[in-house]
Amino acid sequence: MPHLRPSLIAACLLAPLLLAACNEKQQDKAAGAPAVKPEVSVMALHPTSVAITATLPGRTAASLIAEVRPQVGGIIRQRNFQEGGTVKQGEVLYEIDPATYQAAYDSAEAALAKAEGAIPSAQAKVDRYKGLSQRDAVSQQDLDTAQAALVQAQADVASAKAALESARINLDYTHIRAPIGGRVGASTVTVGALVTADQTTALTTIRQIDPINVDVIQSSVNLLKLRRSIDEGRLKTTGANVQVRLTLEDGSQYKETGRIEFLDAVVQETTGTVRVRAEFPNPDQLLLPGVYVRATIQEGVRPNSFLVPQRAVTRNAKGEATAKFVGGNGKVEERVLKVDRSVGNSWLVSEGIKDDERVVVEGAQRVRAGQEVTATPVIVNDATGELEQAQDGAAAAPDKQASAPAAASAPTVASK
Repeated sequence: MPHLRPSLIAACLLAPLLLAACNEKQQDKAAGAPAVKPEVSVMALHPTSVAITATLPGRTAASLIAEVRPQVGGIIRQRNFQEGGTVKQGEVLYEIDPATYQAAYDSAEAALAKAEGAIPSAQAKVDRYKGLSQRDAVSQQDLDTAQAALVQAQADVASAKAALESARINLDYTHIRAPIGGRVGASTVTVGALVTADQTTALTTIRQIDPINVDVIQSSVNLLKLRRSIDEGRLKTTGANVQVRLTLEDGSQYKETGRIEFLDAVVQETTGTVRVRAEFPNPDQLLLPGVYVRATIQEGVRPNSFLVPQRAVTRNAKGEATAKFVGGNGKVEERVLKVDRSVGNSWLVSEGIKDDERVVVEGAQRVRAGQEVTATPVIVNDATGELEQAQDGAAAAPDKQASAPAAASAPTVASK
């Protein structure tokens, strides 16, 4: 069929042209359609007051310690306390056999009675000689001798009283009393043991643990930074009664709040640290001396600070903290932030943010700077780091930001 060949050739030549025309029309139609904006989740940032704290390791220590030692020698006749129990100040802990000290007391008491018995006779003699001396019946020398004998008798009475008091003290020392109240430790002696006055080995030790002390170590460098921040006005101190909270060995929080007792005046040369002592109520005696704890010390409050969720912050090639923001025109802007420290699941940012700016917390990887986006307002739960839908289409308010309380109970920053 030779007459069909020119038609087939013409059809083959026109087919590519028709396909090209169709593709061009589809591209023109697609170019005229509006572009789809990528969606991101944003959170509005507002300034808030942040409590600056330092979490430091430490150990508990008794507020008072007394080693009980005998002040007289003898045989222990009785022990009147339960080891590991609680004793009150002045309570009798041990009794030493008082026989010899009772005898010494009785002897001193008799010597006093004898000395006091000589005074009436000496006084009567002086009175008699004074009357006779006025009539020149006795010499002045005899009167002086009688007066000297009276003074001697009075001195003997005073000496006997002192000896009696000394004997009474030694007799009282046979009852070894608790110098302070607190928890008493194990006894180093048993009934029948011989003890000596002022021996080096303590009979037992009493520790007062209510209140109880916590000794923590603070770096001298951190103290310098803290004072510099206060001097520059970037940090406001919370006053003299600085509060301290404790985290126990098992991770639980101690229910009582302590206060700073003192800051040591000496920096340890070998470690470059300063000792800080806090005092805590311990009514239930839950804390015992020597327990390892972590103390969170409230150092001050930083006003007008911004908390940025950690999920919104990344690092660039230079290691700088960056975050993406959505401006009022709906376009993305990438910015370098000055991050100070972490606060829960957020970063404390000191520079690079203004009030009511919107930071991208989800979808930042899908957009680039200058790109127009659709922003959905959310809030971030700082305790879990999870996103929550903002109510009424509004972004996080200051009291919702990072689940932080208001300025009266500012978010807490733990500085390591």
